[in-house]
Amino acid sequence: MADAQTATPPSRFDILISRILNTYRHWWPKARTSFFWMVLVAFVLRLALILIGHTYKFKTIDDNFSFGWEMGRIGRSIASGQGFSNPFNEISGPTAWEPPLYSYLIGGVFKLFGIYSHASALVLLSINSFFSALTCIPIFLIAKRCFSEKVAVWTSWIWAFLPSVMYWCTRWVWETSLAALLLAVIFWLTLDLEERNGWKPWLEFGFLWGVAALTNTSLLSFLPASGLWVWYRRWKREKSSLPGVVLASVVCIVSITPWLVRNHRIFGKFVFIRSNFGAELRLGNGPGANGTWMEYLHPSQNVSAMQQYRSMGELAYVAERKGQAIEFIRQDYGRFAVLSLKRFIYYWGGLPRLAEIPALAPFKDSVFLASTVLSFWGLARALRKRQQGAWLFLCLILSYPTIYYFVFPHPRYRHPIEPELGILIVYVISEAQKKPIPLEHP
Repeated sequence: MADAQTATPPSRFDILISRILNTYRHWWPKARTSFFWMVLVAFVLRLALILIGHTYKFKTIDDNFSFGWEMGRIGRSIASGQGFSNPFNEISGPTAWEPPLYSYLIGGVFKLFGIYSHASALVLLSINSFFSALTCIPIFLIAKRCFSEKVAVWTSWIWAFLPSVMYWCTRWVWETSLAALLLAVIFWLTLDLEERNGWKPWLEFGFLWGVAALTNTSLLSFLPASGLWVWYRRWKREKSSLPGVVLASVVCIVSITPWLVRNHRIFGKFVFIRSNFGAELRLGNGPGANGTWMEYLHPSQNVSAMQQYRSMGELAYVAERKGQAIEFIRQDYGRFAVLSLKRFIYYWGGLPRLAEIPALAPFKDSVFLASTVLSFWGLARALRKRQQGAWLFLCLILSYPTIYYFVFPHPRYRHPIEPELGILIVYVISEAQKKPIPLEHP
């Protein structure tokens, strides 16, 4: 009786923790599969990071070039009435150096909120964060369809909370987060087209590919694989695909045609969306190449290159750079093969010299490499167990990164396929948890 009377009452902290736990117990069962809560939590976390970390305050050195880089320069030209032009530090005229959609988004925000202003940075990073938050939805749909609801729940919520995912949308004014969203939606629609009937899914498929092409042209490397996968899966179900494929192709072509017409009118010849592949090829291949990009040759960093770009014109400059790269490759195919192997390793294992703090480079690269190993392990297990969509995951991993093995890698170039890699990682971890621990017998 005395013990009961002298028991210490719970503190305010204990009461607060108890209330939080009770709220969580009631909230989580409903929120775990709720797209609304996934997107809301992910977006709020990203917005908080932007505001608390002041990531909208870009460095003003080099006339704000780090605020959107080439796309930022083009956006500035659009907002100031000069059209889609001037991708570098000087006035150089019309360009097709970058795809149009995100550059026009920057230009529109600059027009409304000010060129290179903090307000514009906050708006653009918030838009990126919304794209990143929305990616939780296709992640959930893909994982649930191919594996299980458990994998879907964990992968989508990990995407919402993972700091490395938030980095690109809260610090970079670029199309990276939009590209990841588009590719994830296309991946899910590719899976879904196996069973859906009617014209609507084919219209969506063609339109999304058109938007993807005008956002990040590299995404098109997955188009043949996704189209063939849909055709094969529907053929096995004895479903007709030819009319749908034709419709999707027409919609995709119609979506990108205005930009192709613009390029032909400006340059007097056919330019497929963007013009700079030859210059990018040279930035990774030439004297001094080491498997990374030689930024000191870029027109934004090299005065001589900028002068050549202005005097020769964009297409002639790119053609000359492409010729230099091809000549370098032809002179020593063995060296090119070694460089390509190094780029493969850097793409999947990380670039040590890009670490902001050199001491952290080994740790960052170890995490990067570990995620690669786990995702490849998950893919191998999915293929062995014949999980639905496993071969589509393989096609994505084989097709999308290939161009970077021959040009140059960057951690940002892996982000568009991180949703699919994340699904494979969670899948293999969930499979490991299923294995019973063997009992030791005396």
